[in-house]
Amino acid sequence: MIPTTDFSIRSLLGGFDKNFTYVVTCSRTGAQLIVDAAIKFNRISPLIHNQPWALLLTHTHGDHVAYLDQIVEAYPKMIVLGHPETEKYPENINFQPLKHNQTFKVGEMSFIALHTPGHYFDSICYHLDSILFTGDTLFVGRTGRVISAKSDIAALYDSVYNKILTMDGNTRLYPGHDYGEKPTVTLKENIKISHLLQARNLKDFQQKMDEFERTRKPGS
Repeated sequence: MIPTTDFSIRSLLGGFDKNFTYVVTCSRTGAQLIVDAAIKFNRISPLIHNQPWALLLTHTHGDHVAYLDQIVEAYPKMIVLGHPETEKYPENINFQPLKHNQTFKVGEMSFIALHTPGHYFDSICYHLDSILFTGDTLFVGRTGRVISAKSDIAALYDSVYNKILTMDGNTRLYPGHDYGEKPTVTLKENIKISHLLQARNLKDFQQKMDEFERTRKPGS
């Protein structure tokens, strides 16, 4: 059980495809971190009070790391946290890998890193109290897609059904893109509105994903 603390989340929308970047601030200590580097630095910087402690990567698809160099250049002491199989970054980036279920603290905020491969091989969700930053593993209304070279539908099913859907239904999801009817949703609400979260087994999930791809509208 993660101890409760006070924090604020600022959502920034933009990037290449309705991307979200989040700035999270510990209300007790003022410590800050950034989730994903999908938004230009000049939009993030007004929300930063000082040197942010870390930047959390949900995965390394290009749209989520598009402005990583800008942010690292501005905050050279900042730690970049991500999956241990993530490709190595240039020497000027202080990258530190996170194991599955590894805990870490920023100020008084306690996080758990959950490896959730499927949409991409190095996907991580970040659990903070009753909040889950899901990247492209889970959106409002659906799961992530599995169309990349390093995607895997069986891994996505395992990540979603055995790691996320087993969490408390009141867990609030903060995804990597604004693809749903609203920007954030609780887990139990998401299950109700998404047939992709109602599969009986892996085969049923594969069939539902196939149907989704056949009928998907661009930008959804």
